[in-house]
Amino acid sequence: MQKLSCFKAYDIRGKLGDELNVDIAYRIGRAMGVFLKPDNIIVGSDNRLTSEEIKSSLSQGLIDEGVNVIDIGTTGSEEVYFATMLLDVDGGVEITASHNPINYNGMKLVRSDGQPISSDTGLLEIKKIAEENNFSNKRLIGTKSSHSILPDYIDHIMTYVKIDNFKDIKIVINSGNGAAGHVIDAIEDRFNKSGSTIKIIKIHNEPDGTFPNGIPNPLLPERRQDTINAVKYHEADMGIAFDGDFDRCFFFDNNGKFVEGYYIVGLLAEIFLQKEPNSKVIHDPRLFWNTIDIIERSGGTAIMSKTGHAFIKERMREEDAIYGGEMSAHHYFRDFSYCDSGMIPWLLITELLCIASKPLSEIVKDGILKYPSSGEINSNLKDPKDAVNRVLKVYHKEAINIDYTDGISLEFSDWRFNLRASNTEPVVRLNVESIRNVALMKDKTTEILNILRE
Repeated sequence: MQKLSCFKAYDIRGKLGDELNVDIAYRIGRAMGVFLKPDNIIVGSDNRLTSEEIKSSLSQGLIDEGVNVIDIGTTGSEEVYFATMLLDVDGGVEITASHNPINYNGMKLVRSDGQPISSDTGLLEIKKIAEENNFSNKRLIGTKSSHSILPDYIDHIMTYVKIDNFKDIKIVINSGNGAAGHVIDAIEDRFNKSGSTIKIIKIHNEPDGTFPNGIPNPLLPERRQDTINAVKYHEADMGIAFDGDFDRCFFFDNNGKFVEGYYIVGLLAEIFLQKEPNSKVIHDPRLFWNTIDIIERSGGTAIMSKTGHAFIKERMREEDAIYGGEMSAHHYFRDFSYCDSGMIPWLLITELLCIASKPLSEIVKDGILKYPSSGEINSNLKDPKDAVNRVLKVYHKEAINIDYTDGISLEFSDWRFNLRASNTEPVVRLNVESIRNVALMKDKTTEILNILRE
């Protein structure tokens, strides 16, 4: 029995060849059919060079298990999530490796209404069935059809904003040669037909699976420069950049400076709480003082969840939260089946800039000054668990509060930190923030890193 290493905690991803290939994709399709026993499944794929053939093999596996497959074409992950809701089907699969290197691919699996299938909710069972590779011949064979959901999807995401508010603003959008380009084109068309005076400057908008301008991963500083240069050259009001399947979007202010996703969470929370006061907002444990401050001032209820899309989505459903945000640029919306979207956030923030008549640098300034943060710092370590325990041993006595929701979070009178080990690699991730004290934040960051890496 071949063990499949491409199955991870929340999705499937692996190196092309031994870890993920057309044969494995076929087996995953059949295994999903056996496990879910669905009638209809949506399939979509990003624009990586291998995505189409992997989607075809996965689809054939589903079809041979008696499942009807509806192919929605080249899409981002959120289009698959939306399609499961729109077409009222039993689930969906997006073929994508998002921001992984070019020699990778993967899959994101969901049930009906975009509910994630993770290791806690069926992914391990699908893995086991695929590994056993013991499928019976089925007399009932499924069908395959194609369907475009783009007009309905654009209709939906545009309901989050009022198109008349978009006036006299110039933004740069970098699709990274990933799957976002067709959606940006469709949104731009809507604005043009409405008579809006928004100007969208598109860079790397054409999908190209060779990624001539680098893998779209704006979390890496070296992948930000093209957006920064374009914002400065065009004197734009804001820059936006996407990862490969555009379920995350990253912001650059009017000076071309990268804005940490942490501060965007607070802005979006405030936008939703102005629309629906007394609502609940979900946040992750890594950085949250700024988020909680804004939520409480806006009359909402802040609820902490473990990091990760499956945990955030589950908690949002439990609480019926209006919005959920992670500092890693994942943003979740109740009216989007509690799923994450990379398109809704930039529409909301652009509308905010138009209404406020203030640059983004000014809008995020107070939060950054009040709660300066380190951003996430990764350390590759031989023994992550031992390293985390070393840090805990140093700081636990002086901590006001210790929380174990996700890794360890230690809080002090004027600073705090979260330290968590990766689920999939020997990496420890550190986030530090303080109250109005950049020097303290930097000193503590250095101090903790020295203990981790000793």
